[in-house]
Amino acid sequence: MRTAHPRLSALLGACALLAATAPVHAESAIDVERARGDRHDDDERDSVSGGGGSELPPYLQCVPYARQVSGIQIRGDAWTWWSQAEGRYARGNRPRVGAVMTFQPYGRMELGHVAAVSRIVDSRTVLLRHANWSPINGRRGQIEDNVRAVDVSPDNDWSQVRVWFAPIQNLGSTAWPVQGFIYPKRIDQAPRGTRVIDSVSDPIGAIIAARLAVKR
Repeated sequence: MRTAHPRLSALLGACALLAATAPVHAESAIDVERARGDRHDDDERDSVSGGGGSELPPYLQCVPYARQVSGIQIRGDAWTWWSQAEGRYARGNRPRVGAVMTFQPYGRMELGHVAAVSRIVDSRTVLLRHANWSPINGRRGQIEDNVRAVDVSPDNDWSQVRVWFAPIQNLGSTAWPVQGFIYPKRIDQAPRGTRVIDSVSDPIGAIIAARLAVKR
């Protein structure tokens, strides 16, 4: 049997080595893109944890942490907070320090999400305190304090927000739908005779109340 020419053997060996190493280079390129924040919406939606009910699973859910830092005593899955707050807490579509931003279920975040507002930066930016949003060091259920959320709704009504996403060290690209804000003051604790305005169900009343407050 004839043996292959030495040069041909060397060429075949080089091709085999190149084929073996190609997937590693492709994977490294993807990692670089992710580090730069060049991720698609589907990637972020698949990674965000969100959700969480009143029970504590092996990792910290968003609901117990939001309840702890805001003082709003609502239990159950995050998506139920908005309806549960009706008649118990004032609600609205403007952020306030101490209020809880309630997210609608979206994508794989089937249970919704709740996060407490820690600071108002400007009319489009707030800082949030929340748990079980970003996976950090490959682990769910992590606490993130004072991270940015930016209103990206067309009418500046906080119905859609982008939220800081730790794996890319930047705002995520997904516009997450928001139900509104639950304010920590209980309606049954308001002084007798005071009408607490729910600015979602009574927007005109909220405008009148705000103008009267300025005149005082």
